[in-house]
Amino acid sequence: MVTVFTYFVSFIFIVIAVFITLTFKNELERMFREDRSVFAFHICNVVIILMVAFASQAVMRIYILGHDFPFILNVIILMAIIMPTYIAGHFAFEKYNSIYRKYAAAENGKVLVLNEKYLKKKKWFRSVRHYNAGAREE
Repeated sequence: MVTVFTYFVSFIFIVIAVFITLTFKNELERMFREDRSVFAFHICNVVIILMVAFASQAVMRIYILGHDFPFILNVIILMAIIMPTYIAGHFAFEKYNSIYRKYAAAENGKVLVLNEKYLKKKKWFRSVRHYNAGAREE
């Protein structure tokens, strides 16, 4: 039961780390103006997530519960937990970004079409919504 608890806590840390690393990967790709996903960023993300999960597992097992800590077995089990979580998170993140992207761009960098779903998702303040309402009525 103790082992299940430690892996559950590690899973929570893994899910949080997947979300954070995919957000940073997306921003790095935008900063470097990459059109497609860079494989090196995925490898770095998995290594970072493995370090976070390994640290949480070690702290739970050694310092809190006082059990022994088999190194290789834990790395294999954590990778078996990380890979499906990271792949599912990546696909969900890509789907979200493709649906709610701001615009579609042409090859030369010009904006072709603003995305309607992005504009509907954006919440405006009430003062901004009615800012120029008098001019529209005329």
